[in-house]
Amino acid sequence: MAKNMVEKRTWKEFRDSGLLWFVNRIIHVFGWALVLEVDEDDNDKVTKVYPARVKFRGFNEKTESNNFIAMSKLMVNNAKDLLEEARL
Repeated sequence: MAKNMVEKRTWKEFRDSGLLWFVNRIIHVFGWALVLEVDEDDNDKVTKVYPARVKFRGFNEKTESNNFIAMSKLMVNNAKDLLEEARL
């Protein structure tokens, strides 16, 4: 693998960016979700991650709105880098 092609990130960053929500929005169509279990006593540290079959589809309006905002910020703050990386 080429140097610097993969940069490890945290589950917190993934969640805060709206990407976990976005992935789950897509796979909810098929009745699936990625579940993160967190330790609320340890600063919401992720303790387990697993795929699960779910009966619900989608999220409430507040969750949708908050995550659209988070993903919009992610795109604005990373647009230049994303464009450059796409050209590699």
